[in-house]
Amino acid sequence: MGHGHVQSASSRNKRSLAVVFGLTSFYLIVEVVGGLWTGSLALLADAGHMLTDVAGVGLALLAIRFAEKPASPERTYGYYRVEILAALTNAVVLILISLYILYEAYQRFKNPPEVESAAMLGVACVGLIINIIGMYILRAGSKESLNMKGAYFEVLSDMLTSIGVIAAGVIMLTTGWYYADPIISAGIGLFILPRTWALLKDAVGVLIEGTPADVNIAALRESLSQIEGVAGVHDLHVWSLTSGVNAMSVHAVIESDDQHDLVLERVHEHCTEEFKISHVTVQTECRGFAEHETHL
Repeated sequence: MGHGHVQSASSRNKRSLAVVFGLTSFYLIVEVVGGLWTGSLALLADAGHMLTDVAGVGLALLAIRFAEKPASPERTYGYYRVEILAALTNAVVLILISLYILYEAYQRFKNPPEVESAAMLGVACVGLIINIIGMYILRAGSKESLNMKGAYFEVLSDMLTSIGVIAAGVIMLTTGWYYADPIISAGIGLFILPRTWALLKDAVGVLIEGTPADVNIAALRESLSQIEGVAGVHDLHVWSLTSGVNAMSVHAVIESDDQHDLVLERVHEHCTEEFKISHVTVQTECRGFAEHETHL
């Protein structure tokens, strides 16, 4: 019996992601125009950072489009993993941006340049409002999907940048102390790095088919062993196709041959309903058959 295409968590949130993509693209244009109009190099530099974020959110949307494509003989699980590749790419880009922020902060700390503080403050306030709206829209979806989490972190990094720019702008505008810019920038970079590293680890965990964090495999193994008609289980594997779409395979030893269909039905129902596993593959076998198998 074939399985229907399971909608991923990212797919369920694609409309929210599209709205955020529109908002961040709008702010990118505002920042570029504002930088050119005021002659502020700081705004133009931040616009370059915003460009990478817009590209990151666009990449997440593109990944959802691929993930929604149906399975084919060449891609029997479809294109779910494109979402994870997008999350991985976003994580790598964010780490590189964070490292660049730290490097640039170090350079500016040695020789802090004068900044158009008033113009920078005004544009940053607009950016803060847009980023807060974007974070509110993406927050729920970021708890379900690594792809959405990657996009959420992109907007989070923008919001932190806006807060830092506002704080630096106020300090420089009122005191003329231009060291505020590199110090706050370094704080932003240090805040982003550990959270992005966690996203990177999660994405790599899916790609190497580690056990999903939301599945307790010890509890799953124990509960399968207690199903009526099951004498034992082995070769139990659980992995994620993408966030919220888990797959499993298991060998179930049956107590008698006439229980084959009943055990198959019970195991499948137990895994899909109690552990929310979307794709369940069960091999039933008689006692002693495991001795002829090669175990990894």
